[in-house]
Amino acid sequence: MSDDLHEPVLPGPGASDYERYLRTDELLALQKPDEERVHHDELLFQTVHQASELWLKLAGTEVDEAAAELERDQIAPALRLLRRATLCLQYVTAQLDMLNHMSPWEYHQIRVVLGHGSGFDSPGFRRVARVTQRVAKAFDGVLARAGLELSELYRRGREFEDLYQLAELLTEWDERIWVWRFRHYTIVARALGEETVGTQGTPIQVLGKLIAQRRIPRLWDVRSRLVELFEAERAAPPA
Repeated sequence: MSDDLHEPVLPGPGASDYERYLRTDELLALQKPDEERVHHDELLFQTVHQASELWLKLAGTEVDEAAAELERDQIAPALRLLRRATLCLQYVTAQLDMLNHMSPWEYHQIRVVLGHGSGFDSPGFRRVARVTQRVAKAFDGVLARAGLELSELYRRGREFEDLYQLAELLTEWDERIWVWRFRHYTIVARALGEETVGTQGTPIQVLGKLIAQRRIPRLWDVRSRLVELFEAERAAPPA
């Protein structure tokens, strides 16, 4: 192999094209340097949250594009994008386990330098809410153009396989949001207890109650409706 192939050809800072393309100089400079950290675990804390923002950015982008596809009645590409997005949320949720490797006392030392920083201010968190609203509306439009009610889609799923898979992927997306928020709550409760007030004055117990909210509630409500319909059919006399 020619030595020339080891020389970077892309513009920008960095000793190699890998570093230039991924902008690793900038990326790795986003965490506090050793001399500015109040505690060793600030690097852990920042790494988890910065990585979360990257995965949430990707998830939000994919769901937003999935909504655009559905608005054009393109279901198949939307399914692939939604699968990616749900996997992003799994990664965001899994890496929260790292925060349990900080003791509650050590977390307090980091908490004092967070200012009024709160998960409610996460750009990724806010974008997830926005794109979920858009994709839910796009899904309703697809159903309306197909002349279907949601409960009818579930009862006739084999006839409308793509639409059924879409409904289930959106349910999984909403479920992953719930699991992620619940996991975040347990991390906070484990570090601070449930009788504490958060950095913006919100009691930890209130955060726990907010978790029960669904982003696309009709996908969950239809389950109860299906129980009612099934029981009614069972109770009906034979024709």
